[in-house]
Amino acid sequence: MKGQAVRQVMKVVEAVNQITVTGMVLAAAPAGEYDRRIVLLTKERGKISAFARGARKPNSALVGVTSPFSFGEFTVYEGRTSYTLMSASISNYFQELRQDVEGAYYGFYFLELAGYYAREANDETELLRLLYQTFRALVNPKLPNRLIRCIYELRAVTVNGEGPQMFECVCCGDKEREMVFSVRRGGLVCRQCSGSVQDGRALHGSALYTLQYIVSSPIEKLYTFIVTDEVQAEVENVVTDYLAQYVGKQFKSLEILRVIAENENA
Repeated sequence: MKGQAVRQVMKVVEAVNQITVTGMVLAAAPAGEYDRRIVLLTKERGKISAFARGARKPNSALVGVTSPFSFGEFTVYEGRTSYTLMSASISNYFQELRQDVEGAYYGFYFLELAGYYAREANDETELLRLLYQTFRALVNPKLPNRLIRCIYELRAVTVNGEGPQMFECVCCGDKEREMVFSVRRGGLVCRQCSGSVQDGRALHGSALYTLQYIVSSPIEKLYTFIVTDEVQAEVENVVTDYLAQYVGKQFKSLEILRVIAENENA
């Protein structure tokens, strides 16, 4: 009787400490003999880690729901120092990426970048929305992966508060004069203030408009355009140089993407 009473009390405690979060699986790794440790980007709790008990057993209900790219609702038990995944209801597995090697590694890179910026107990609603919309774009065959990457990278650093100033001079605030873009200054610099700027670059009007659109438009409207090859190349150069200056991290999946691109061009 005593053991049964203890079990009942434990069930009540678990029920009280259970929460349901909306999020996406950023990463998964083996833990122990049959378990799996996952990292979730959630709307309610930011980035959290959770243990999925028995998730590596073939008949476990947690086998599929703990794979990266999985988006949905996750019910977790909140312990003193960690979370335990109890169940999940996945609304999108983004299965198309599992048959597309290049697309999958773009996806892994986007997850890595989100994981780099996200913090526990932080409001990551906007980053989660960006990640979800980016994956929807990634499975759209009409949108080039390179453009998707530029949009995601630039908007991700903007969400994190490190985006470039694309609408006025970072030095004097002028909006009317002719501008150049400076990575080191973090945005546009007018011709009057650009005397001491060594890395200023003039931007084509279409490239400037594209960059402005990426940093300011609603997330749901980010992936609604395509650009010419010339504009793509210019935007790509700006975003690549900007991230090299302000992110300062090497991502494994990005290295694999470079290898894939080199093999395709060989």
